[in-house]
Amino acid sequence: MARYDLVVIGSGPAGEKGAAQAAWSGKRVAMVEKRAPHLGGACTNTGTLPSKTLRESALALTGMTSRGLEAAVLALPRPFAAATLMFREHLVVSEERARIWRNMERHGVEMFAGSASFVDPHTVRIAETGQTIPADFFLIATGSRPHRPSWVPFEEPEIYDSDEILEIETIPESMIVMGSGVIAAEYACIFAALGTKVILLDGRDRLLSFLDEELGDRFTTELERLGLWLRLGDAPAQCSLDPQTRVCTVVTEKGRVETAAAVLGAAGRSGNTSGLGLEALGVIPDKRGNLPVNEHFQTAQPHIYAAGDVVGFPGLASTSMEQGRVAMCHAFQIAYKTRVNPLFPYGIYTIPEISYVGPTEEELKGKGVDYLAGRALMRENARGEILGAESGFLKLLFAPDKKLLAVHALGPSATELIHIGVIALLKEATIDLFIDAVFNYPTLSELYKYAAYDGLGALARRGKGA
Repeated sequence: MARYDLVVIGSGPAGEKGAAQAAWSGKRVAMVEKRAPHLGGACTNTGTLPSKTLRESALALTGMTSRGLEAAVLALPRPFAAATLMFREHLVVSEERARIWRNMERHGVEMFAGSASFVDPHTVRIAETGQTIPADFFLIATGSRPHRPSWVPFEEPEIYDSDEILEIETIPESMIVMGSGVIAAEYACIFAALGTKVILLDGRDRLLSFLDEELGDRFTTELERLGLWLRLGDAPAQCSLDPQTRVCTVVTEKGRVETAAAVLGAAGRSGNTSGLGLEALGVIPDKRGNLPVNEHFQTAQPHIYAAGDVVGFPGLASTSMEQGRVAMCHAFQIAYKTRVNPLFPYGIYTIPEISYVGPTEEELKGKGVDYLAGRALMRENARGEILGAESGFLKLLFAPDKKLLAVHALGPSATELIHIGVIALLKEATIDLFIDAVFNYPTLSELYKYAAYDGLGALARRGKGA
């Protein structure tokens, strides 16, 4: 077989964009995907898009917005089939798979279906066909899978990991969610929105502990007010299912016992590196299956790159795409992208949404950075009033010279709203930018102007020694 310039293993965000980048530059590219023609990896098929579509379906079916779970009107019979919720998810996933396939065809990327493994540093074999594919460079973009603690009986139909939960047949009346990270929080909100009694258990003291504390506290208060039962600071230690009653039981380290109709284990994710034959090449995954890489996303074999979830943090679709592009620009010396911009936003699709860019107040204090804050509440914003966003707010953190340092947002469309702050930070703007700007009315974007005015007030009070 003719040699390729590049073989990409995996068709998720990093694989798709890496392959397109190399092919756009005239390289001969092959892609191997074990689930072909189901392209897109976990992002499209079991993670990002399905869960976000499920969230929107839940909001639409219940007639609910961020104004509160208690405002939901559940007109559907209980228990109702999850197929009702999944209808839109299936459409979105199918279209995204087709879009990725069209993108690869447009760029001339040759597709191979099957599981790839290395037989030598410059050749992979497809297990199902025995076909070998030689190349000068490789991009490993095999993504990740849910981490499954050995003490959780995932073989039981009522106990799910974060991929399996999308195959649930009936929305349960009660559910225990084990975890306090993004996936746990997002699914806890989705099922609570559907009227499920949700108990969230974790050993950490805070839900989404990486958040700015003010943001995290407001979010936690909102969830408790809206009916989620948070049981933090006491890690789950045992999980079982009664074969007669089909009731799930979780026992914590401190002996607390919780029961529910279903359990979701959301204990993070592990890299998909098993079976690739990397160890024989000196490319050794860590204990979670993630591959160590340098700033160019090269592994211990310089011609083998890795990007996306398989390299671990931050594990975002947005950064994975950029990693794939940067890796291939380095491999083929394309003068285009040399790094993944370190200033990127985080979006958390809970109810209400959370998004931020830049450091938290706690991080600034820990580094001894002098700063001030300006805030604007959605309940005092005309569009926020229309949306019923009582709990939402926007916070700007800025230096005494008014240079913007960070933006934190909670509420409807927070993951869209944050991008104004991203661009301002990239341009090293001051909060005067928001004072000078004219925003459409009524919009949530106006929050930037009024948070900036509030910040100017804080600066004036400091000047007066208040």
